[in-house]
Amino acid sequence: MMMNRSAMKLLSTAAVRTIHGGGCEFRNGFFALGARNLSSTVSAVRENSQKEATDHGGIGGGDKSIVSYWGLDPKKLTKDDGTEWKWSCFKPSEAYKPDMSIDLGKHHVPRVWTEKVAYWGVKILRFPTDLFFKRRFDMRAMMLETVAAVPGMVGGMLLHCKSLRRFEHSGGWIKALLEEAENERMHLMTFMEIAKPRWYERVLVFAVQGVFWNLYFGAYVISPKVAHRFVGYLEEEAIHSYSEFIKEIDSGNIPNIPAPAIAVDYWRMPPDSTLRDVVMVVRADEAHHRDVNHYASDIHYEGLELKGFPAPLDYH
Repeated sequence: MMMNRSAMKLLSTAAVRTIHGGGCEFRNGFFALGARNLSSTVSAVRENSQKEATDHGGIGGGDKSIVSYWGLDPKKLTKDDGTEWKWSCFKPSEAYKPDMSIDLGKHHVPRVWTEKVAYWGVKILRFPTDLFFKRRFDMRAMMLETVAAVPGMVGGMLLHCKSLRRFEHSGGWIKALLEEAENERMHLMTFMEIAKPRWYERVLVFAVQGVFWNLYFGAYVISPKVAHRFVGYLEEEAIHSYSEFIKEIDSGNIPNIPAPAIAVDYWRMPPDSTLRDVVMVVRADEAHHRDVNHYASDIHYEGLELKGFPAPLDYH
């Protein structure tokens, strides 16, 4: 039904009429808060926030904390001895002592052609690393950890989406793989305190991570069993690299400097720990990741699903 001209004129006139009692007006079908009231409201909120911040020690206070309207005020954490916890990237409850008695010599012998592809794929990746970094083991470790932290995140993300699509549990494997990714990232944060990458090495890390993320994503979508086997072999190679790192320290070619503070707290190490101690615990972590990924691959190679086997959570 078409409106006549007089009705349309009446409607348009009503549309711009100010609605009193609140500073709002209706224009073109929308309510708009009056500029004067909006300005007053913003000023009031700002003054109230500043007052609360001042009362709590922020904005002019001693600790310069930001008081959140949403109740997300930072909690003060302490160590076991009562001293202040200075890390925001992990909590004291997330620190741990790794199992140093783990067997470092375990190896999965490739049997079928897909496993051989995974094995030799890792060996091929080692060649440019040896060529570029040579005996600079601190930079090798940094590069290794930027790559090793990717598979857990990719696998956990894909399992997460699969769990949502199928309305089913993952058996804890989402958390286990994300724990692995976080642990590898903490390795990187530790070695960043030791190694000082040059600008072109940072560019290299950026490029390698971008390429590897997409390749591993595609591999995991196509064949999770091969993807996990690849990571198992990658962790075996990491164990070898860190063993060589320790030999260089023992021979005096690399100074055995004090362990970074973040490493001491994350692995609950003695205060007088050294770089050698750090490399030892990192190597133990890599051995645990090796076991988890080979175990996951074995499950897939048997034609089974990860959800049917409880994930090795907190396996350190």
